[in-house]
Amino acid sequence: MHALRAVNAIQPAPAPRKFEVTCSSCNMREMCLPAGLCPEDMLRIEGLVYARRRVKRGEALFIAGDTFGSLYAIRSGFFKTSVIDSEGREQVTGFCMGGELLGLDGLGAGRYNGTAVALEDSEACVLPFALVEELSRDVRPLQRQLHSVLAREIVRDHGVMMLLGSMRAEERLATFLLNLSKRFMRRGYSSSDFHLRMTREEIGSYLGLKLETVSRLFSSFQKDGLIEVQQKHVRIHDIAGLERMLAPKR
Repeated sequence: MHALRAVNAIQPAPAPRKFEVTCSSCNMREMCLPAGLCPEDMLRIEGLVYARRRVKRGEALFIAGDTFGSLYAIRSGFFKTSVIDSEGREQVTGFCMGGELLGLDGLGAGRYNGTAVALEDSEACVLPFALVEELSRDVRPLQRQLHSVLAREIVRDHGVMMLLGSMRAEERLATFLLNLSKRFMRRGYSSSDFHLRMTREEIGSYLGLKLETVSRLFSSFQKDGLIEVQQKHVRIHDIAGLERMLAPKR
């Protein structure tokens, strides 16, 4: 029940304020926006962004059960998404960073299925879904981008199911680190030197591992020369070595 009380104590972020937002000048535009937009379509898409919401570390962007109304494009920062299981425990379902969308889980039931909490001071663009849906009928690249994002979510969910269902503990952590490495690289950051925004306990919740197991694996990877860890700072020394852990066994 401790986790349940902790999540219930999370305060939602302040309401967003409307002000001038320019997608074309955003450093995340290549991650969020479809490629090949003409200037006219770019202006129309910029009109979708109702506001930006600043979310302090520990605040919720939205909470499970809230009425679904908007998607959120992460402009900066890092979020975790989580649900509460039948026994009142928090289960981390994902980690999201700049250029990614939050809130897609609300499309089906009309309410957000999980809670999104900032792991550091962050900022998100508010995209009212009714406007997104309306404009996507006219701007085909936006429609394809939305379908692409939904497809990636399905693939990600399948990947998590495989991660939790068939991989050994060390394979799960290796997959997690390699995934972060690729995502940081896509954003122009180092693929081998980065700071973990989440705790070991949150990593364990996401990977289906106990905290002690996650700590032991980090120590083991470091001992084997695969990575170097200093608190939340990780430096990958042997990406190929992590990849070999996932190679099919013959």
